[in-house]
Amino acid sequence: MTGSIKIEVTAEVADALAAGRPVVALESTIITHGMPWPGNRDMALKVEAAIRSEGAVPATIAVIDGRLHAGLDEPTISTLAQATGVMKLSRADLAFALAEGRTGATTVAATMMAAELAGISVFATGGIGGVHQGASDSFDISADLDELARTPVIVVCAGAKAILDIPKTMEALETRGVPVVAFGQDAMPAFWSRDSGLTAPLRLDDAASIARFEATRRALGGHGGMLVANPVPVEDEIAADEMKRHIAAALETAKAEGIEGKAVTPFLLGEILNLTNGESLKTNISLVLNNARLAARIAKALGSELAAGAK
Repeated sequence: MTGSIKIEVTAEVADALAAGRPVVALESTIITHGMPWPGNRDMALKVEAAIRSEGAVPATIAVIDGRLHAGLDEPTISTLAQATGVMKLSRADLAFALAEGRTGATTVAATMMAAELAGISVFATGGIGGVHQGASDSFDISADLDELARTPVIVVCAGAKAILDIPKTMEALETRGVPVVAFGQDAMPAFWSRDSGLTAPLRLDDAASIARFEATRRALGGHGGMLVANPVPVEDEIAADEMKRHIAAALETAKAEGIEGKAVTPFLLGEILNLTNGESLKTNISLVLNNARLAARIAKALGSELAAGAK
């Protein structure tokens, strides 16, 4: 394979991009590594529907048989949701999957890369990766952080995954010059919980303000991504103190079983699902839908802001 990478897009996504209408990228690891069939398919379709309900177009990113896709139709989502042996792709192995004709689901980092290639400026996910607990010994730090520093895509999430070392993750983002904006509150959310105990570096309360901030960053030039931390709805959150207990127990189990590398996050999420009797999954679905809706509103506002600035 030589030259630029060809991205296969659905007609819906292609038409939206050509017309300058808002498009929101979605990752695919949440389908293949997030929950079992058929809940994973149902959740993916609900997230796409939430984006459409806000007047934007969803573009789920994945590699299928060595082809990079921006936008998946319903049958393809169903097939991917039932597939086995799907690679979990980040910056290090996205090109490998393309070159070797493999099927892979994209993490935050790989989704950002593909979104930029496709010309998509906003991406909705659940939570980003970051500095893992015990990273001073393991050096386990997600590639998501460096991707946020280099790739100009707005990432809307519910904060860093609460299984991480959130204070160190915030320090790493600051060092890399990544703006972190809490939406509608001063506290930095912590995925399943609305308050991590940390104050967010920045706060904005509406999509138009976020769009204006991004347009100003583009005018300065040389910027990477922006992280928008959107707290889970009040009615669906799990208290931070309760989650700390579950996370500590899950980490102990992972250590005892020698779980390492890319296997850590899905293992911990599975353990926490059991420890919370399924409540963590309900909260996860709620926050992803919440993030998708906000991302669509930001994409719409950014399009209007950039169009006004071009006049």
